[in-house]
Amino acid sequence: MTDSISLPAHHWPALEPGWVWLCGAGPGDPGLLTLHALNALRQADVIVYDALVDERILDWAPEAEKIYAGKRGGKPSAKQRDISLRLVDLARAGRRVLRLKGGDPFVFGRGGEEAQTLVQHGVRVRIIPGISAGIGGLAYAGIPVTHRDVNQSVTFVTGHDQSGETPASLDWAAISRGSQVIVIYMGMKHAAAIAEALLAAGRPGAEPVAVVAGATTPTQQVLETRLDRMAEDIAASRLEPPAIICIGRAALMRQVLDWQGQLAGEAPRDLDPLGRGRPAEQG
Repeated sequence: MTDSISLPAHHWPALEPGWVWLCGAGPGDPGLLTLHALNALRQADVIVYDALVDERILDWAPEAEKIYAGKRGGKPSAKQRDISLRLVDLARAGRRVLRLKGGDPFVFGRGGEEAQTLVQHGVRVRIIPGISAGIGGLAYAGIPVTHRDVNQSVTFVTGHDQSGETPASLDWAAISRGSQVIVIYMGMKHAAAIAEALLAAGRPGAEPVAVVAGATTPTQQVLETRLDRMAEDIAASRLEPPAIICIGRAALMRQVLDWQGQLAGEAPRDLDPLGRGRPAEQG
């Protein structure tokens, strides 16, 4: 760890030899890393990291060995079994191992599988949560994942399963009925099938949609569309994954809360995008 990054006084836990810490690195921006994650970077002998981990974070552990274990759709990737067993081997060799995963390790990150493998092989673990893209990434786009005037529920779903296809176990009709806001991870490839399923379940075609690609990174792009045009507009935009899709009226809040656009000098497009007809402070 470089001397320019210091931790405040605290009883920070020690990463002991033979342990593996599974740590969330957040959605991209290194500034969203937790202090526990920074403490882990300062101690690790070896870091096994995913494709979505910003490499500037790795620079904060210059002495550690770095092992890439990224998994990206449509590209050659390490098998999950091999990654998990590699962690076991590193721990058994007495290394202080940091498993660094994008977002939060327990939110569509296979962290539960890896932690279970480690425990089954007698390896001690610590879990360090991270900011998930479905919350932090949308916040960087100016979209609150919950809003009192919009939703009392939010559903997080994955756009593909282990086979790479849209999960057959998802009951889209139930999701459509039960959640005012739906947040979809890894859904760009199957956007057409997802939209079709939701429309068939009675979701209105005019429902607002926001697609946030490269969330919290310097390359972040946001597409605002509607459900019945979602797949077509994604294809035309040529946005690249990873991306988060937000379906629901919460996406309208970007019109007033696009704080990054406002930093660049843009004016809010609509101070009352939900049509409340009264100031926000009046509940």
